[in-house]
Amino acid sequence: MLPRPVPNEPGLVVVDATWGKITPIELAPGVRTVGELEVIAHIHAGLDLIDTRREIFYREGTIPGARNIPHERIAEMIETIDPHTVTVLFCNGPQCGATPEAVQTLLEEGHPAESILFYRGGIHDWTTLGLPLEIPASDA
Repeated sequence: MLPRPVPNEPGLVVVDATWGKITPIELAPGVRTVGELEVIAHIHAGLDLIDTRREIFYREGTIPGARNIPHERIAEMIETIDPHTVTVLFCNGPQCGATPEAVQTLLEEGHPAESILFYRGGIHDWTTLGLPLEIPASDA
C-alpha cells in the first residue's frame, strides 16, 4: 500500500488510488484535520503520533516517531492514549478508512474530540511529498 519509487526516476512514485473511498475533511465536530506542516511541528514538539494501519503496513515504513495502534485494536489500547494531550492519527491516505474508524471508536469511548488531530493525507501524501519514512525497529 505504500507508494513505490519509480525505478531510475528519482523523486517519482507510483500511488495506487484504485481502492477505498475518499474520506471527508471533517471527521466529526471538534476533530481538526491537519496537513504535513502541522504534523512536522507535532513531531518536533515530541507529541503523540499514531499510525492506525495494520502492523504489516506499519513495519514497511511510517512517519518518524509514530507508534502503531491498528484501528481494529484502538478500543483495547485506549488507555495508552492520553485524553489530555493532543494526538495525531493517520493511516494510508485520503481514501483509507482506518483512521476514521479509529477516531469514531475514540469518540464513542469518551475521548475528547479536541485532543484528536486527523492527518488525512497519511502515508500516501507524506511519501509523495518526499518526506522521510522510518522503518520501525523489530521486536524480534
